[in-house]
Amino acid sequence: MPPPRITARVVPPARSEAPRRSRFRLLRYTIIAAIWGVLAAGVMLLWFARDLPRPEAALDASRRPSLTLKDRSGHVFASFGDVVGDPLRLSDMPAYLPAAAVAIEDRRFWHHPGIDMIGLARAAWTDLIAGHVVQGGSTITQQVAKNLFLTNARTFRRKVQELLLTLWLEHTFTKREILEIWLNRVYLGSGTWGVDAAARMYFGISARHVTLWQAAVLAGLPRAPSRFNPRTDPGAATARAREVLAAMAATGAITTAEAQTAAAQIAFPPAPPLAAGWFADWAADQAQALAPVNADATVRTTLDERLQTTAEQRLMALLDGPGVAAGVSQGAVIALDAATGAVRAMVGGRNYHQSSYNRAVLARRQPGSAFKPFTWLAALEKGVRPDDTVLDAPIRVGNWSPADFERRYLGDITVEEALAQSINTSAVRLLLQAGGPRAVAAVAARLGIADKLPNDASLALGTGEVGLLELSSAYAAFFNGGTRVAPFGIETLQADGRAVDAARSPPRSVIDPDLADMMVRMMTAVVTRGTGRAAAVPGHLVAGKTGTTQDYRDAWFIGCIDGEIIGVWLGNDDNRPMKSVQGGGLPARLFHDIAITVK
Repeated sequence: MPPPRITARVVPPARSEAPRRSRFRLLRYTIIAAIWGVLAAGVMLLWFARDLPRPEAALDASRRPSLTLKDRSGHVFASFGDVVGDPLRLSDMPAYLPAAAVAIEDRRFWHHPGIDMIGLARAAWTDLIAGHVVQGGSTITQQVAKNLFLTNARTFRRKVQELLLTLWLEHTFTKREILEIWLNRVYLGSGTWGVDAAARMYFGISARHVTLWQAAVLAGLPRAPSRFNPRTDPGAATARAREVLAAMAATGAITTAEAQTAAAQIAFPPAPPLAAGWFADWAADQAQALAPVNADATVRTTLDERLQTTAEQRLMALLDGPGVAAGVSQGAVIALDAATGAVRAMVGGRNYHQSSYNRAVLARRQPGSAFKPFTWLAALEKGVRPDDTVLDAPIRVGNWSPADFERRYLGDITVEEALAQSINTSAVRLLLQAGGPRAVAAVAARLGIADKLPNDASLALGTGEVGLLELSSAYAAFFNGGTRVAPFGIETLQADGRAVDAARSPPRSVIDPDLADMMVRMMTAVVTRGTGRAAAVPGHLVAGKTGTTQDYRDAWFIGCIDGEIIGVWLGNDDNRPMKSVQGGGLPARLFHDIAITVK
């Protein structure tokens, strides 16, 4: 008989087991996802942080050494590199200076953890209403992180790095220390970093002593240092300072009455009237050659503010006035002390901002008759005297025959009169009498003309090319008793607080004093009765020489008044002829207009 069939009955699990297993699986997956999320976040943080700078080192980040130039009276007129003042504690400053920074840059600075979510939301809403970015949401801590450690690249990676560094700063430093770092390191225009450097640049005082309105000006600069720079746009700086004062009143840092009083007191010192860009570049080159590498340097220069301003303004007025009809588009002016070679003014063109090329130093042009004094001196050294006679008549040297502008000949005239009237044929005769072009070139080199000169008789008429500074400084020996001077722009130099020797070339005698007196006598005749009469200044001894080149491409006047050499060149950069402009015309008139400042 078959065994009995056993039927197994499957009992279903309790209903509560299935949800429990489901929740367990969900919890397990959640934990796994969280672990992977943490790992992924860690990897991302490592990726974002892999090239972060070491913050401790970045706090001492290097900067470009500064070079500050002062004129001879001590006023700052130019700066190069990064200008940094004294590092100040909050306790060193008036309380309203940090209060102004907080009021305009980060009102919730003392309360947020480095990132101000309320400020971000407010800025986003303001930008949305305006339709464009009008308000930023960066806190002062974020600005420190960005400005000290990062670039200005607008990338997601840089923004994450900024947030990481912001948190590090808030963890490492107190709020007061973060604000001190910002105030000492923020860029405030004109090459200045920090409130102390900016206060010295714009107001001539330390940030320790700024007034309320001055503090408002400084606090308003970080948003747009160039736009709100009081040196370049006092109006914009004033409007911005009033915004800062209003913000301070709104936060309770000052009263409304104090804000109104300070706003009424805003009055910037007159902006420096001189550009002096060409002089600044020239003097900076000299200073950088003298100062130790990576040292901050302050230079007292030879620049005379009044003379520089006059030279710039008079040249511009001439080029914009009579120069237009005469076809003159450019010019250059040099003024220097005949006794020492100290350069008092240097104008290298009509507008430094349009062209920084220094025509007073770098350009090489034919001086024309302005070169003749070297020929006359060479003749004096061979025994010729001012009252001797020299023939003004046709002359031929090889295949070349010079002529005067007037195309007429005076016959025998005195050597003095030949220079006064700038007689070409007499100049060639004196050159030959002095020993030829090599002898005249040697005299010019002895006085400071370093450029190569032609070895032919045309040298007597100034066919060699020279620079205005070079020619003007070579004239100095005529007027200082026969001593050669080297032009210089640095009186004193201090690097990192220590005096540096300016190492100027010592003056040396290159002309017999009696012959120098004869040269002054003859060049005085140029102004009193010769081609340079337009340069005369009543009541003052003025001596000099005109120069005009072929086809009126260059016009010069180099002269001396009261021990000051003033050299003028007019022409066009493309060597285009002017319209009958001679050295005794516009250049001599420009000399006169500048010279009246010297007396």
